[in-house]
Amino acid sequence: MAPSQARCNEILDRLRSLGDPRNVGGMARYGIRVTKAFGVSAPNLRTLAKEVGRDHELAAQLWRTGVHDARIFASLIDDPAKVTIPQMERWAKDFNSWAVCDSACGCLFDKTPYAWDKAVEWTGRQEEYVKRAGFVLMATLAVHDKKAPDDRFEAFLPLIVQHATDERNFVKKAVNWALRQIGKRNRYLNGIAIRAAQEIRRIDSKAARWIASDALRELTAERVRRRLRA
Repeated sequence: MAPSQARCNEILDRLRSLGDPRNVGGMARYGIRVTKAFGVSAPNLRTLAKEVGRDHELAAQLWRTGVHDARIFASLIDDPAKVTIPQMERWAKDFNSWAVCDSACGCLFDKTPYAWDKAVEWTGRQEEYVKRAGFVLMATLAVHDKKAPDDRFEAFLPLIVQHATDERNFVKKAVNWALRQIGKRNRYLNGIAIRAAQEIRRIDSKAARWIASDALRELTAERVRRRLRA
């Protein structure tokens, strides 16, 4: 057996030992319905990831196993500097839960130089989790990319308005998330995100009304305004 494969098997055994079948049962209540999972908690995944460190090859091998926990772990240990566009596309096609989608986007893809383009491109895709990924990238870039200028986020808002009518649960929640995170970045973006939410609220769509009302509730809250003023 090649050393790299032995290392992959070793990590799989570690993940299996950390798993809890009760967690697997509970995942379904949160909309995570997968066939291969150990039920490893997020804190245990993060602790093991710190122990293992960055390992691009190991991440690729763990992803190919198709195990839910292994794929989230792969997102935690992969090296953003070594991620390629073809890899992002392969992984996106494999997304089968919001948890794996959000982990890949928020722990790995948003740290690559391709994140901004993929955020736009993926919102136009029909696959539920790939489309979600586009909006998750918008949300996580708003949180993690501290140096990005406002106009880059402002350019996302027409797409958020355009796709606010998607009734699919994991898409509309991501659209809402992106809108809220952009609007909490600073006072200027808060103002234009509120205007975008008001535009969305006028659309004759149940999804759009929910997205707008939930976003406006947070973006106009005094605690948010107070933080932005500070």
